[in-house]
Amino acid sequence: TSGVGAFPLGELGGLPPLEINGDNSYGYAPLKQAIAQRYGVDADCVVTAAGTSGANHLAFATLLEAGDEVLIEHPTYALLVDALEYVGAVVKRFARTPEGGNAGGYAVDPEAVRRAVTPGTKLIVLTNLHNPSSVLTGESVLREVGEIARSVGARVLVDEVYLDAVYENTPRTSFHLGEEFVVTSSLTKVYGVSGLRCGWI
Repeated sequence: TSGVGAFPLGELGGLPPLEINGDNSYGYAPLKQAIAQRYGVDADCVVTAAGTSGANHLAFATLLEAGDEVLIEHPTYALLVDALEYVGAVVKRFARTPEGGNAGGYAVDPEAVRRAVTPGTKLIVLTNLHNPSSVLTGESVLREVGEIARSVGARVLVDEVYLDAVYENTPRTSFHLGEEFVVTSSLTKVYGVSGLRCGWI
């Protein structure tokens, strides 16, 4: 972290009871614990950020070096591509077409991912629900994309900001599908509280 570690002022003696320092382990602890409980993960797996776009940027800046190859769906949310280019990634695309493979329009076709991935691919980026079509990518397809990523030593980042818009039988987060998965989300879209700027990885 940056800055001096938390030190209880009460230990200095002679001061009125006042605490201006506290634990700030990359996010407000009660919030991190609530997010962790929601996803069924350890709180140490959670990093908070300013909305999903902030979370995506932070994840990209952490996972990538300038010149790293990233494979991302097309069409996609434009700010994902902008953030990747900002951190210096080499952006390659695979198509999610209106005809969309075996599962219907705009579905992720794992074969399209397999054809586009290279030994230099460091990250595969998906949105689930897909932004802009709102198509749900099922767990079996996500697992297959995870296997493709694992075969070249890449990770898969899934922006799940719209996933909770599946109101009945909401799928679980793809974070549980393997160590190569990184997930981002926020309270901005489905929950409509964008003023909090509450996002997470």
